[in-house]
Amino acid sequence: MNHPTTPSPGSTRTRVDVAVVGAGIAGLYALHRFRSRGLSVRVFEAADGVGGVWYWNRYPGARCDVESVDYSYSFDDDLQQEWNWSEKYAAQPEILAYLDHVADRFDLRRDIEFGTRVTDIALDEQTLTWQVDTDTGSAVTARFVVLATGPLSNANTPAIDGLDTFTGQLLHTSAWPHEGVDLTGQRVGVIGTGSSGIQAIPVIAEQAKRLQVFQRTANYSVPAGNIPLDEARRAEQKADYAERRRLSMSSGGGSPHRAHPKSALEVSEQERRDAYEQRWQLGGVLFSKTFPDQLTDPAANDTARLFWEEKIRAEIDDPRVADLLIPRDHPIGTKRICTDTHYYRTFNRENVQLVDLRATPIDRIDAGGLHTTGAYFPLDTLVLATGFDAMTGSVAKIAITGRGGRTLNEAWADGPETYLGLGIPGFPNLFNLTGPGSPSVLANMVLHSELHVDWVAEAIGFVDERGATAIEARADAAAGWVNECADRAAGTLMPRANSWYLGANVPGKPRVFMPFVGGFGVYGEIIAEVAAAEYKGFDLHPAP
Repeated sequence: MNHPTTPSPGSTRTRVDVAVVGAGIAGLYALHRFRSRGLSVRVFEAADGVGGVWYWNRYPGARCDVESVDYSYSFDDDLQQEWNWSEKYAAQPEILAYLDHVADRFDLRRDIEFGTRVTDIALDEQTLTWQVDTDTGSAVTARFVVLATGPLSNANTPAIDGLDTFTGQLLHTSAWPHEGVDLTGQRVGVIGTGSSGIQAIPVIAEQAKRLQVFQRTANYSVPAGNIPLDEARRAEQKADYAERRRLSMSSGGGSPHRAHPKSALEVSEQERRDAYEQRWQLGGVLFSKTFPDQLTDPAANDTARLFWEEKIRAEIDDPRVADLLIPRDHPIGTKRICTDTHYYRTFNRENVQLVDLRATPIDRIDAGGLHTTGAYFPLDTLVLATGFDAMTGSVAKIAITGRGGRTLNEAWADGPETYLGLGIPGFPNLFNLTGPGSPSVLANMVLHSELHVDWVAEAIGFVDERGATAIEARADAAAGWVNECADRAAGTLMPRANSWYLGANVPGKPRVFMPFVGGFGVYGEIIAEVAAAEYKGFDLHPAP
């Protein structure tokens, strides 16, 4: 796409109703939804295509941990009926193909500037409009700004001494080469055993001559139990879409599955095992929601942990390796449970070695490999599966300046402060989607994106109907919401884990539990009630 040149002094910027940052799942729907209201919209996307996290994360084994039929847009029934998912849990290429299809089907690309990174967003306090600037010189004045950057899009690269001196192939899972990588016959090291590492390691092990897995922290993972979807199964799912969506929207995490009605401690041992086995067969992250008290009662949580450990020990030949792969530092489910395909069995392979960085930390990297305090590992390729500066990292890279010249990074220096996860005091007409203060990564991100975008679209309509200029979260409402989120988290086991929910994976980042843990359905009810009460907790600013 041809980008407009940098505006010359005194020239007029392009004016739009809404500027959207990001063309991933949330950004695409935002463009469609706002345009359908008759609003003019410009979307800025740093990548050369749509898809967000699914554009960038092309590492081997990349796959969603929400069932395909649920990890899809609900806003258009024809779209639901025409798209055919091939697997229970879709892999990255299929998800990206789906998002490309959506972009084409709804003619979205004409309002997206690709290869364009937003650098500055500044409030004009006289008009309460936003000046949006980019690295290509394209610039707009927008009445509203919607940040659809996603909670998992800013790669976290560890500060390891000598990393820049490595002369082999250095890869990050979140920036995998589009043409793919052939690791056949190579000595490969993988740093990190979070979700991306757990998905990539089994595939890399099948190619590499030798694979060293450098693990600092073990994580819980549940087999995906992935299966192909045949025509009969797809037809059954499509016929039941309306009910499936209804259940998902009122659920804890945006999927139609319900927890057992009783406490894990109220049922018999056999009933409890049967319930866990049923969730094990379902596969993936929902194992943590088998019983309603798994993430609030340590004793209930322990029953899930013991079942999980029994399953995993049966997969691993060497008990000493099993001991290293079984987490001891957090209750199960307090970090997001990973979803894998033969991850634990991979450590039975002759060409795979697990290196415990708790016992022998990384000392440095040199041109030819990696030194721990206990050994040297010559490497041809080093893979960083080290995750993201989650929730706030992508927003923090943009210079966003609100009232009084105060930047968003300054406002959030001690942790993010939002009202409902949507509005930010001092930043009128600016909305953040699926980030801190909302269920965010604890929910199905597609339905969550639709929920947020629909709410913002109605809020814009409310501003226009009232003849107002802007809507702005009040400071007292935001403070109250931050406290409510913290209180809800404190009532669970979630803060017991040093997780990226807290920012614990990024040195120097404030330790604040960022998501709303009360459940996706409950959250939807709360924000709907705020809207019904004429946006209680927000101030409307009249037109000049």
